[in-house]
Amino acid sequence: MNRQRIAEKLIDLRGDKTQETVARDVGISPSALAMYEGGKGIPRDEIKLALANYYGVSIQALFFEG
Repeated sequence: MNRQRIAEKLIDLRGDKTQETVARDVGISPSALAMYEGGKGIPRDEIKLALANYYGVSIQALFFEG
């Protein structure tokens, strides 16, 4: 897993939404989302699933592909 690539994907998927909005909708703190989008951490499996579902993509595409 490439943290920087995951961070870029998360930022791209978030689009015009705020970190606060996405974090609230997914059930995590804004600081956790900021950490993932900053490439400083990888979410736990249940958060990976929540983010993938929220953005309508597969876990594989979001966290494991190029």
